[in-house]
Amino acid sequence: MSVKFVFNLKKSVKSPVIETSFYLKSQGGPTLILSHGLTGTPREMKFLGNFFHMRGYSVVCPRLANHGEPIDILKYTKWEAFYESIRKAFLELDTEGPVHVAGLSMGALLVLLLAEEFPKRIAGVSCLSPTLFYDGWNVSRSRFLLPLAYYTPIRHVAYYKEEPPYGIKNEKNRRWVHKAYEKADLNFREVDKYGYPYFPATLFCELRRLIKHIKKVLPHITVPVQMLQAEEDDMTSVKNSQFIYERISSTVKEIVMLHNSYHVITADQERKTVALKMELFFSRLQNLSGVQAIESPTLVKKMAAL
Repeated sequence: MSVKFVFNLKKSVKSPVIETSFYLKSQGGPTLILSHGLTGTPREMKFLGNFFHMRGYSVVCPRLANHGEPIDILKYTKWEAFYESIRKAFLELDTEGPVHVAGLSMGALLVLLLAEEFPKRIAGVSCLSPTLFYDGWNVSRSRFLLPLAYYTPIRHVAYYKEEPPYGIKNEKNRRWVHKAYEKADLNFREVDKYGYPYFPATLFCELRRLIKHIKKVLPHITVPVQMLQAEEDDMTSVKNSQFIYERISSTVKEIVMLHNSYHVITADQERKTVALKMELFFSRLQNLSGVQAIESPTLVKKMAAL
């Protein structure tokens, strides 16, 4: 991500949190738990939620801990609290059917942890732009600043203000985000729609702790895992998917490359491709008839409207 490195000593202004989590209930059929990314919002997963709900899935996407709160609260949240948001959603399910999980960026790491903890209940995992290394093509200019976040007290007052392309290749969607982010301050009021335009340095430290933990866990993961990554990912290269693929113990695993997207593949130009690749993977695991369902004229019409 291309960023500006800024400092702030003022407290953020408290405002009401807009609930953006969603639960789309279906009768019978499988369940899909979705996890948005760090400093993101469940809205970035809404397309996938609607797609799978049309296919007969119950879909749950919780708002990760303290997302939507003032950034002064979010910035001191531990990764364990983020994971607990996903874990709680899983434990509260009232279904005995197959459960699939998928997460974007850091969310991909959280759902991998869930699969490791509950291997007998998780049928399959889809990792969307998994983030272990910030090594995408648009990161190099700011990478040298990260040690300031890791090793000095500056991390408590330092923020990275995200700049174009915001993980989005689609020019129309990118313009919408840019219009919202361009003059945003730390009291940005539309985090429910766009996520946070500022990334606290403290969260880089927390993400680093999570990554250290997930590296130890990977060899214990045995459930089927799919990785989807854009070859032009501006934040995280395909090395991230390859790293996971080579270290998990799953006998069923695959990497799917996308050719016309950046990092936020759930809301970018190939979001339909992402949804179909996920559905094909899950259907193959469960021996469902979902692949044929795409021929339904009603479903195709609904898909075109998304």
